Amino acid sequence: MAYIRALESQADAAKASPPAGSPNFLTNYWAHPERDSEQHVIHRDTRGMILLNRYPYTNGHLLVALGEPKPTIDSYAPADRAHFWRLIELAMDLCERAFAPQGMNVGLNLGRAAGAGLPEHLHGHVVPRWNGDTNFMSVLGSTRMIPDALDRTFDAYRLALPQSLLRTGLDPG
Repeated sequence: MAYIRALESQADAAKASPPAGSPNFLTNYWAHPERDSEQHVIHRDTRGMILLNRYPYTNGHLLVALGEPKPTIDSYAPADRAHFWRLIELAMDLCERAFAPQGMNVGLNLGRAAGAGLPEHLHGHVVPRWNGDTNFMSVLGSTRMIPDALDRTFDAYRLALPQSLLRTGLDPG
C-alpha cells in the first residue's frame, strides 16, 4: 500500500488529470447533436446518449453516458441516476435486438486503476459477447480484430432503435 500511495501522490503532484474545463470526447459529442450520425450516436434524449465505442472490445460495443460530466454514479441526483440505468436498459435491449449475442458484459469502470479512460465523465459499457469472440491475436499480437465496420454496426442499431424505445418506454429523443 505504501507503494500505491506513493504513486497516487506522484500523480497528484504531476496533475495527471486533465485541466478543469478541458472537454473530453463525450462532452464534445453531447455538445454537437447535429453530428450524431457522423459520431455514431445511436440515441440521444434530454439527459443522455448511447453511442458506439470507436475502439470496441467486440463488435457492437456501446457506451452510455449522461450529458453532464460527473466522475461517479453517486455524484448525480437520484433522478439522473435512474435515467442513466434506463439508458443502460435501452442499450441492452438494442444489443439483443440488433445482434442477438450469446451473452453481454454490462458495467462501469470507476477510476483509472479500474480501466476508466475518462474518469471525469462516468459512462457505462454494454458489450455483446459470443463464444469464441476472443482469439490469439489479442494475446500474442496485441491486436484486436473486429469483424464488422462501425458504420454497419451503427445502421443495425438504428434499425433496432424504434422497437427498443417502445419496449423500454423511453422518450424517442
